[in-house]
Amino acid sequence: MIVMKFGGTSVQDAVTIDRAANIVLGRLGRSPVVVVSALARVTEALLGLAKTARERSVSTASTEIENLRTRHLLTARELLEGSKPPLLAGVEQEISEQFAELDNILRSVATLGELTLRSQDAIVSFGERLSSVIVAAALKARGVDAELVDSREFIITDDSFAKAAPILQETNSRTRAVLGPIVSAGGVPVAQGFIGSTPDGVTTTIGRGGSDYSAALIGAGLGAEAIEIWTDVDGLMTADPRAVPSAKRIRVISFAEASELSFFGAKVLHPSTVLPAIESGIPVHIYNTNNPGCEGTLIVAQPPPSRNLIKSIAFKRGVTIVNVTSTRMLLAYGFLRTIFDVFDRHRTSVDVVTTSEVSVSMTLDNADQLEPIIRDLGGIGEVTIERGKAIVCIVGDNLKFTAGVASRLFTAIAGTNVNMISQGASEINLTFVINESDVELVVRSLHDEFFSEADSEVFA
Repeated sequence: MIVMKFGGTSVQDAVTIDRAANIVLGRLGRSPVVVVSALARVTEALLGLAKTARERSVSTASTEIENLRTRHLLTARELLEGSKPPLLAGVEQEISEQFAELDNILRSVATLGELTLRSQDAIVSFGERLSSVIVAAALKARGVDAELVDSREFIITDDSFAKAAPILQETNSRTRAVLGPIVSAGGVPVAQGFIGSTPDGVTTTIGRGGSDYSAALIGAGLGAEAIEIWTDVDGLMTADPRAVPSAKRIRVISFAEASELSFFGAKVLHPSTVLPAIESGIPVHIYNTNNPGCEGTLIVAQPPPSRNLIKSIAFKRGVTIVNVTSTRMLLAYGFLRTIFDVFDRHRTSVDVVTTSEVSVSMTLDNADQLEPIIRDLGGIGEVTIERGKAIVCIVGDNLKFTAGVASRLFTAIAGTNVNMISQGASEINLTFVINESDVELVVRSLHDEFFSEADSEVFA
């Protein structure tokens, strides 16, 4: 049994959904479970609708709802043209009913003029709920015994709305109970990524990009032989090809390396995807829906050794450095804890940290709460801010214990000002911070240095 997750660009219109359905047809012998994202750009549209409703712009919201409704109906009609009339009629009715429900929720938000995270989760959940109806019907029209299931019945989470955490034991148990019998009977379940519910049945979402995580949770719960992430690129690359046109596809990479790349800018998969897979020993494949013949990237616990020192170079723009200096806190017990308590209160994560006896420097890629963070840190010490930075991360097996890595890196980028550097916290990455304006030149220089020759067993 395998789990196949199709992202938004793989189900963005009738053409791509038809292509995805044909890919599923080719894997029926492996007992697939299908997980789908919302149609491309629908989640963003729903978030915009929520904010429009909060501002009490009911007429604007109504127009945008109708546009979304029309898009989904037209997609369904194009896909189901020539199918048995009851199938299309049922899909049209389900889509209309879901949009009526969405309209009611948005009117409630508009009446109150308040948008809670709980209401926002309910609103954005419609993206996956609608796309799964269409994908399940498209599979049925092509002769697949597809069965639409509601992920809220088995992805059980806490009530941290907008970024809920799955309750693993309950999720695993319910996943087996709901999906197991369908698979055993030869059916193909079609589930929604990204969404779940609390034990009391309140709709939640598990964070942006969470459809990958949903697929991994389902795979772990069912003991899948593999998890397939279908997207719009051929796999993980040695660098972003937009910055490095000569970037190579990575054939095979470790779970740990893939996770580091995801956290530091690679957008192919959600970082948490690898966690349930690691624990269950399930390999993850990344494939391109637009190029299904490509072998993609295989993510495993222990990849074969590579003649290349590193696997990939990732980077993240839009980074802010926060510096806190306090001479009165020299060697004081609890200094770091006091600082990080501030970020915890404002629910803001820190990527890179460097310290001295009297100062701490931290990078943020989300500066939404920067002003209140600065105010709170001001009670600890002097705070300075540096904007317009970028994080560059080189990832490879056992970098921490490989002599000469730093020497080669800094020789390759000689003349570039490095603001911060971190090595040692992880065995597989070396991370540094530079000016955002230098990032593409730096990444190209590093790629030339480390990938002038590539191991053909590991890179394509």
